[in-house]
Amino acid sequence: MHNAFPQPAYLPEQHVAELGSRIARTLGVARALAQSGRQLDLRGIEDGVGRLCAQTLDLPPRDAHSMVFMLREILAQVDALTEILAHGPPSESRGRRSS
Repeated sequence: MHNAFPQPAYLPEQHVAELGSRIARTLGVARALAQSGRQLDLRGIEDGVGRLCAQTLDLPPRDAHSMVFMLREILAQVDALTEILAHGPPSESRGRRSS
């Protein structure tokens, strides 16, 4: 199985921040694809988010706390993508939703 989120070799908190950044970018691309009606395979994203959560929990509390904003942003992106996948992209007649 291909690892879409390989681990860089530096400090754990830097690794978690970089992993979060890559996942956020991937979610942005997935959202754009979903809005255009494309079919998606989200297994790699799911694995990456699971790894991100586990590695954040492994950080010392002070370092983990500094990741809260990033994790909330990723959760908002996952929620937006879930909404699109469940109900389709917002139509022009309904207006655009802000994220």
